[in-house]
Formats: sequence, C-alpha cells, structure tokens
Amino acid sequence: MARSAFRLKTNKKPAVDDDFFVPELCEPEALLSMLLLAELLVLVLVLSEPMRPGFDWVKLALTSLFVQWNMLLSAATLCRLRPLLAQLPAPLAGGLCCAIVVVLCLGCTAVADYFELGGPLPHPGEVNLYLRHGLISLIMSALLLRYFYLQSQWRKQKQAELNSRIEALQARIRPHFLFNSLNSIASLVVVDPHKAEQAVLDLSDLFRASLAKPGSLVSWREEVELAHRYLSIERYRLGERLQLQWEIGEVPEDLPIPQLTLQPLLENAVVYGIQPRVEGGLVKVEGRYLDGELRLCVSSPYEHEKEVQPSRGTRQALKNIEARLVALFGTKASLSVERREGRHFTCLRYPCARTKQEARAL
Repeated sequence: MARSAFRLKTNKKPAVDDDFFVPELCEPEALLSMLLLAELLVLVLVLSEPMRPGFDWVKLALTSLFVQWNMLLSAATLCRLRPLLAQLPAPLAGGLCCAIVVVLCLGCTAVADYFELGGPLPHPGEVNLYLRHGLISLIMSALLLRYFYLQSQWRKQKQAELNSRIEALQARIRPHFLFNSLNSIASLVVVDPHKAEQAVLDLSDLFRASLAKPGSLVSWREEVELAHRYLSIERYRLGERLQLQWEIGEVPEDLPIPQLTLQPLLENAVVYGIQPRVEGGLVKVEGRYLDGELRLCVSSPYEHEKEVQPSRGTRQALKNIEARLVALFGTKASLSVERREGRHFTCLRYPCARTKQEARAL
C-alpha cells in the first residue's frame, strides 16, 4: 500500500483584503442594497423639506439622480481602492473611506451647481448647499461603515465558533477510531506478529494524514485513501470475510468532504455487519455527485435474528458526522440510517462545489 498521503494542490493565495471590513461593493448584492438605501435617503431628503400643495416630481427625479450618481461613484472608487485600504489599520481605512465619499459628493455638487441643475442659487445658498451635502455624505458614510465593521466582527466571531465546534467534533471521533484500530491490531499480535507490525505502520501513516488538517475539508481522493488504510488494518484481522465493492466512479477526486467522514461509516459497517458473521459479507460503498450534491451510502449485511445493537460510541460517531455536515454545509446536509432488503444502509448527502474549501460560516 502506498505510504504517501495524497494532497490537493492549489496555487491560489488568499487575498490580502479577505478580512477587510468593507465588503466588495462591486458585487451585485451589495450594489442592489446600496441602491435601495440611496432611494430611501432621497425620500428622507424630499420629505424633510416643507410640504407644498403640488408635489414636485422633477425635484424628486433630480435628487434621486444626484444621490444615485454619488453612490455609484463612491462604490466604484472604494471597490477599486479596496486592496490598498485593506492594508491600513481599520480606523485609518474607515476615515479615508469617509473622506473619499465626501470629496466625491462635493465634486458632484460642484458639477450640478455649475450646470445649474437645481436652479440658480445666491452665494450664501451655494455655501449652505455644499455644507449640507458634505455633512449628509459624512454622516451616511460613517453610519454605513460602522454597520460594515460590526457585521465583519460578527462574521469573524461566528467563524471562530464554527471552527471550534468542528475541531471539538473531530476530536471526539479520533479516540473512538483509535481504540477500535488498536483492538484490531491486538488480535493480530499472537496470531500473526508480522501482520500486526504492518498494521501498526498503516495506523501510523493513517493518523499522520488525519491529524494534518484538523477541522477542515479534504479532497475526496484523500478521504478514500484514508479509508483504504483503515480497511487494510481490518483485512489483516478478518481476511477474506471482508469483501468490498466500490461504486464511486462518478465522484470527482477534488470534491471536498469533511475529514474522517467515510472511515467511521466503514467502521460501523465492518463492526456490526461483517464481524458478527462467521461467513463475513460484502461492504458496499456507493457515491454519486449529482446536481451539485454529494450522495454517499455505505451498506453492509443485516439479519434481524442476528441483530447487534450499535454501541453508544457508534451512535456518537454518526451524530458527530451529521453535526459536522450541518455546521459546514447548512441544513440541506443530512445523514440517514435505514434497513431494507437484508442490508443496513448509512447514507449522507450535502451540497458542495468541485473545489476544496475551508470551513466557513453559513
């Protein structure tokens, strides 16, 4: 068996502005939100003036056009300067963002004043207009940036809680797997010391690979390699009683999967489906990637009269797998257990993309 653990290589480096509190304002969702916010500001500005018998629709249109142009220019400028601003301390970056918005607003005001889009103004009126627009842009940009900052801090907190939760769940699985593997090796010490030694080496390689990336996702190829190492240990003990059938050709090798997901499912099938049977049986692994969703089933023989109740450790392992799937992929992820046609099926499904990902808040 090959000793080297497979790794999914990537040349992409994380962007320097990934943790910057100002979001990507060029994204469609952000632009739509800012357009709606700008229109609300227009309504506030129009309604703040004295009510007259006839509503001035032209003034509403001109005010809306002015505010929207300010918003689009500010969003485009901040989006362009975002990588540079991300390298600065948050207070300084926030101050510069406010200054940029105010300068752009005053520039648009100067253009509108030059072409008299709002009608001619006396000199004192011009001064008041610039002062008013400058203060409004400063207050609105400061409030919006404060909202972005608090949202960014909330996301970081949720991400930290998610990572801690996943690592805690992962830590619960490893001892459970270790104890069962050591029991398998112990049964070989007297019967076949050479196989026992080989199994110890397999277990060492297995744990070296599994401990490399705690709480993260690995590629499907890595997870299958990890499962083969576990099965090689069980084969030393069970021999020809353990038969395997893999139907996973439709699953892309680079598909992300939570680490140590397939191995506990196989362990459950071996311990409760193969080990109690003198004649052994077939463990079948079926995997498909369909419509952006991974569907994985592990099945083993089941006979009602020879039923062996799963231990508390096994139930805990399955609960941990389901909890990790939900934490990483949301409520669409699920794990189900059923018995039909003389076999015990443990199936999981979750939506994912064909790229390796790290755990993210959902």
